[in-house]
Amino acid sequence: MSYFLLAVLVMTAVTYFTRAVPFLFFAKRQPPSLLGFLQKYMPPVVMAILVFASYKDIDYGAAPFGIPALVAGATTAVLHFWKRNVLLSIVGGTALYMALIRIL
Repeated sequence: MSYFLLAVLVMTAVTYFTRAVPFLFFAKRQPPSLLGFLQKYMPPVVMAILVFASYKDIDYGAAPFGIPALVAGATTAVLHFWKRNVLLSIVGGTALYMALIRIL
């Protein structure tokens, strides 16, 4: 039990420190331009990596030929571009994928 409590305390301290660091370092000066670049381009890069990683193990030669993953991925994209709601698009795509893998 003490190891669990120690682990929780360490994780809490690390999380707090990582959240406070930007405010400590950039309170009196502008952040470097590299940080602005990363802030702008990292989310789309990470999402692209996640998309490629989620489709890499699909066997397109065997039934159901990747249809559940492709339809759910397309639905997630359409929901996101239509409603601009991350939670809705993730939950909708996941629910559709789970339904399709049970049906197909």
